[in-house]
Amino acid sequence: MIVLLLLVTRGGTPPFAYRSGYIPQYDVLARTSFLVATEADQSHQFREGDMLVRGGRPLSTGDIQKLYAEHTSLNSQQGWGQLLARVMASVGIYVLLTVICGWFLHIHHRLLLEHTGRLAVLAASVVLVVLLSRVGSSDAWRAESIPLILFGMTLAIVFDRPLALLLTVAVSLVVSLSLGFSLPKYLLLASSVVVPTLMVTRIRSRTRLIHIGVVSGGIVLVVTLCISGIAGQSFGLSHWTHVSLVDEGDLLTHWSFAQRVLYGAAWYGVCVVLAGFLMTGLLPFLERVLDFQTDIRLLELGDAAHPVLRQLAQRAPGTYNHSINVASIAEAAAESIRADGLLVRVASYFHDIGKMFKPEYFIENQSTAGNQHDSLVPAMSTLVIVAHVKDGANLARQHRLPRSIIDLLEQHHGTTLVEYFFRQATLQHENAPDSRRPDETNYRYPGPRPQTREAAVLMMADSVESACRSLTDPTPSRIESLVGEIGLKRLLDGQFSECNLTLHELNAIQESLVKSLTAVYHGRIKYPSQQTA
Repeated sequence: MIVLLLLVTRGGTPPFAYRSGYIPQYDVLARTSFLVATEADQSHQFREGDMLVRGGRPLSTGDIQKLYAEHTSLNSQQGWGQLLARVMASVGIYVLLTVICGWFLHIHHRLLLEHTGRLAVLAASVVLVVLLSRVGSSDAWRAESIPLILFGMTLAIVFDRPLALLLTVAVSLVVSLSLGFSLPKYLLLASSVVVPTLMVTRIRSRTRLIHIGVVSGGIVLVVTLCISGIAGQSFGLSHWTHVSLVDEGDLLTHWSFAQRVLYGAAWYGVCVVLAGFLMTGLLPFLERVLDFQTDIRLLELGDAAHPVLRQLAQRAPGTYNHSINVASIAEAAAESIRADGLLVRVASYFHDIGKMFKPEYFIENQSTAGNQHDSLVPAMSTLVIVAHVKDGANLARQHRLPRSIIDLLEQHHGTTLVEYFFRQATLQHENAPDSRRPDETNYRYPGPRPQTREAAVLMMADSVESACRSLTDPTPSRIESLVGEIGLKRLLDGQFSECNLTLHELNAIQESLVKSLTAVYHGRIKYPSQQTA
């Protein structure tokens, strides 16, 4: 990535002062001799020490032409030692930024470092953003902040705001150094990126991003006015108001500068608003390409009209009803520990979709026709039961469900034991001592164990909802005892050892599940006609 950044930013550019509308504070003298082509196809010779531009006046097109010509002449006179020193200084800064960002990822996003594909996409995105910012920084646009804002908002949505802030500030520094921005200009650019990135939270509607853009645009406008006042310089599309300044004490000078500053600040505000609109349009595409989900996408997936859920309701109505019940109690349990309740709810709708391939082998879909497992040995029955996890994950991939949903599908049983058929196999061995003792590992789900708190919540909710159906009299005390027993069993079995779930959070989950299940199975007073029912 460092090599790509050097290629993108190689050669550097003239300082930010070499822009139309910029007002140098002091006279600029030539540092070397050079030629400048005039409009009449003639050349004008400038010598070292000649006056190039006057301080206190906005740069004109001719002034910029002279400054660029001087910059080119100075670069051509640099020796290999100076060029090498410049390259090494750039490499040093890029290496330092890479180390800081890498250390942050190592501490807070270690899984991202281990995922080579996503890390490569992130590195390529950094290079692309720098390139787009350089393209958008021309005098015709001055829109170098838009790619950075889109980058920061995307990172805040996909990962979190701390990572987004760190990377966008670092990339803003790279852009500023490569474009020769001054310190006030860098502060302005960083502010334009930080403000909308900080405002990105849960995205539950498409208009939310537009609202963020409008509010952030207003804040950036004020920030630009403040920085312009401190620096005594206008930023943005100030060349729209290219008016020659007169004496410093004249009132026209004051209003001309104020107008220039106001136009520039308004343009930076517009850039932020425009970024909000662009992000709204790009978000569905980014969700597909980067394989992540926002609340908007989760709400869309949770629609009962989704093709997979409709198939599940038709082929396995018992499983569908079970999934709906699990979703309602799992969402509340997840929110009790400040986990992502919406993700858990939507994943609960899909967690048993693999059962639709052989619905008759699962008790909630069996009718009075008999149990299909009566004709199978326990080992074969276990294979059929366990297979619904893999089948469900494959079906989810076919329908392009988000990776986070698929992960919960694969982890919601962890490596738990299929106790019923393991006990049957054990009884058969006891009745036939000459037979082979059943191996417990052959009667467990393949896993992996829950890797997140959301997966742990789904595991608990799925287990207790199924178990409560077997209670003949689901009183609150029996429900509480059952939930506590299942939670302790999963804990001792090591199912929560890889998801950073604390005992306090496990207790909160159990309390929420007991409360929800008690509400579902609450008793009712019978009407007189039902007394004998």
